[in-house]
Amino acid sequence: MRKIAIVLLTMLTLSSCGSLQEIVNNLPQGGGALSQIDIGNGLRQALDQGIDKEVSKLMGKDGFYKNELVKILLPQELQKVDDGLRKIGLSSVADEGLKLLNRAAEDATKEALPIFVDAVKDITFDDAKNILLGDQRAATTYLENRTQQALYAKFAPVIESNLSKVGATELWGSAINKYNTLPFTSSVNPDLTDYVTQQALEGVFKMISQEEIEIRNKVSARSTDLLQRVFALQDNR
Repeated sequence: MRKIAIVLLTMLTLSSCGSLQEIVNNLPQGGGALSQIDIGNGLRQALDQGIDKEVSKLMGKDGFYKNELVKILLPQELQKVDDGLRKIGLSSVADEGLKLLNRAAEDATKEALPIFVDAVKDITFDDAKNILLGDQRAATTYLENRTQQALYAKFAPVIESNLSKVGATELWGSAINKYNTLPFTSSVNPDLTDYVTQQALEGVFKMISQEEIEIRNKVSARSTDLLQRVFALQDNR
């Protein structure tokens, strides 16, 4: 009898509230057609789906290098170096240089999963509510805020090790420091490890946000019944 009452109360609340904010605020703790617990679990599933589907792609060979959305290039100020090599028939050299940067990012991304798992596991109902009521990449922003520092600490040593093996770190630092002494140029970060780490993190979150946007806007991207029910709340807001 109590369960029936909760279901009826939930249905009444959903039909009488004028906004998604009111609907979510009035969801019961448990039971009912949809509960606070369901909301939390649904947002965890959405993040898990993004991590499993998109971040996993970045870990493999060419995960960064052949993905134009996240491929790591030279800083804008140094694109002319890349262009210059290609103009004199040294495209293979330019490609190899870029490949080294991207391979380092691909290796580092393997360190991300345990950190993401902990962050997703710790989502509270308030977190989930803010994500559901937020913008198109609110879940990604939550993950970014919770994991950025830990990911940087994990990524940087892997990237530094990869780049040091081929002498790229020293070569890059020397070249950039010389470039920064030239007049009328914008200063460029001479720390290759930091540059690639920042680019890798940006790429990881860009891919997660792609999946989040898909889930929010396409019913077909919601791979479970719970995802469909939770995100149906925001479809008509």
